Amino acid sequence: MSRKSFGQVNFQEAGDYNTPDGEYADWDMVPLSVKRIFQRPTLVVSRCIEFDHVRYNGDMITSDIVASLKPFVTFIPVCPEVEIGLGIPRDTIRIVLKGEEERLIQPSSGRDLTDLMNEFSRSFLDQLPPVDGFIMKNRSPTSGIAGVNRYPSQEKSAPLGKGPGFFGGMILNRFAGYPIEDEGRLRNRRIREHFLTRIFLLADLGHAEAASSMEAAIRFHTQNKLLYLSYSQMMAKRLGQIIANREGLPLPELFGAYRQTLLDGMGRGPRYTAEINVLLHAFGHLKDTLSRDEKVFFLEELDLYREGRIPIAVPKTLLRGWILRSATQALAEQTWFAPWPDRLMLLDPDDIERGRGMWGEEIS
Repeated sequence: MSRKSFGQVNFQEAGDYNTPDGEYADWDMVPLSVKRIFQRPTLVVSRCIEFDHVRYNGDMITSDIVASLKPFVTFIPVCPEVEIGLGIPRDTIRIVLKGEEERLIQPSSGRDLTDLMNEFSRSFLDQLPPVDGFIMKNRSPTSGIAGVNRYPSQEKSAPLGKGPGFFGGMILNRFAGYPIEDEGRLRNRRIREHFLTRIFLLADLGHAEAASSMEAAIRFHTQNKLLYLSYSQMMAKRLGQIIANREGLPLPELFGAYRQTLLDGMGRGPRYTAEINVLLHAFGHLKDTLSRDEKVFFLEELDLYREGRIPIAVPKTLLRGWILRSATQALAEQTWFAPWPDRLMLLDPDDIERGRGMWGEEIS
């Protein structure tokens, strides 16, 4: 089978992640590699995070992850408070409980902004193009997705509880199952990598949906089989049944069922035990091409991963190298080996021997 025929999610030489206008590289000219060409996810982001000085005090929030995503993602920045006419800087607002109802109040002026904010939120979300996820400002009374204080009155008082903001809450309701995070949670490596995996997967799915062919659906499913197994065998089985299409569903219904199953099945990140099963599955495909010493070395590294002494990147990178050497196309096309661009990897400076040394000098 020609490499060119794989189509949907291709792999090419290191360093290139996108081609102009979404075109794929000519496979006959590209050596087998495990570097993917990624589709660009579309994300809604709070405008105050790395985009503009629109915080209540005129500040802008810095976020390494949002900054690093800019070359790879199409962002739609939004600040609900500015959109409803509040100035910069502006007096703070809070969520106040009035009976069983939540109201959005500006204590300094006594203004009730609830209806205005709800109207904006509905209008904005109604007009959104297809999106793959959201990065919201944490604990914001408008954009927060969790942990936003509820107060008994607009006067100074202790909070009674927590929940999402007005705009963030509507996002959670409208886009249940989609990757929705705030910049605070994305500082956690596991949460961040789970988020990245999902947004690039959904971007690829959108590309397959736009192709509107059964061939594109089958290619997409085939290239994500190991990734699905790392999340849930039950989900992987259900997705396979949908692609088999024994019910003869029209393509729009098939893609709709497929997308919803993905959204429902990937809410939680993969467990390390499932990742081990995928590592062994891939190893099984390669073991006939490996020497005895290579097999022993891999299994020793796998034990270290099982014990939590090394990250999964170590055994995964071993496999990627052997895939290149053996030209095992069935594995090379699996997105599990590269669920998102390598350049989005953020590590602690101590882990990569950067920053300040033990005696205070800079490490070069």
